[in-house]
Amino acid sequence: MPEEGVVWQPRDEILSFEEIERLARFFVEHGVRKIRLTGGEPTLRKGYLNLVEALAAIPGLYQLALTTNGTKLSQDAVALKAAGLASVNVSLDSLREDRFLEITRRNELRRVLQGIEATQAVGLETKINVVVLPGVNEDEVIPFAEFACERNLTVRFIEFMPFLDNGWNSKRVVSSEKIRSRLSEQFELRPLASGASDVAREYAIDDSAGRVAFVSSVTESFCSGCNRIRLTSDGRLKSCLFLPPNISVRDLIRKGASDKELEIAVRQCLDGKWSAHPPMQNWAQRDNLTMVQIGG
Repeated sequence: MPEEGVVWQPRDEILSFEEIERLARFFVEHGVRKIRLTGGEPTLRKGYLNLVEALAAIPGLYQLALTTNGTKLSQDAVALKAAGLASVNVSLDSLREDRFLEITRRNELRRVLQGIEATQAVGLETKINVVVLPGVNEDEVIPFAEFACERNLTVRFIEFMPFLDNGWNSKRVVSSEKIRSRLSEQFELRPLASGASDVAREYAIDDSAGRVAFVSSVTESFCSGCNRIRLTSDGRLKSCLFLPPNISVRDLIRKGASDKELEIAVRQCLDGKWSAHPPMQNWAQRDNLTMVQIGG
């Protein structure tokens, strides 16, 4: 979280729940089978549980997921499960209170851990997202794997990616290969089957129910199998996490666009998907949004 905070968008610029539901139905009708609500922080949106319930009820949607900082899960887990949510990813970059406070600027680690317990208690599939940084939390790789074993959940180690004003450079990337090698010194890691479009490669840990996974966005391109498209809170489409949004479907639907017109716009966006991203040494920040604005 930036020390100076973030600039909030005016309410009339962001999509209403009705607009989000209309677009979600459009995407499902055109073959999308999984939707993830992310942020910023989606649980801060007033009435977001009503949106979860509305989206989960869309015919043909197989899975509705949520990425969150976890601070509201202890109070909302039961309602989320009842509303039809299937899975939760919790962004958690440290298990140490001092580091958690430094990273998030909130003294909320205990509440986040309670939220993780709550989601598991109600039967929501729960995964932890960890961005690994040298000199910040690289020494917590082993504790996070132990956490996965103790809690019978999946911890996903994510490579540091270039976004606006986040100080990225290639020397600050702790590669998935390095993390796997470190973990293999202490645990037996067994690769699990994955689909062509999966961005994470999962491994079982020893004989436990815990899992670790690696999102190698920087060092091991998975662009060729990526089938994702992102819709920003203000209704713009992103064909790739790293590329700036281009087409505003918000403006289209507010002008009365038909589904056919939406389809043309979405196909134009998808035509811009990369077949592979540049090598890490040639990477640079390309988006005009911070990661706080884009979400997980």
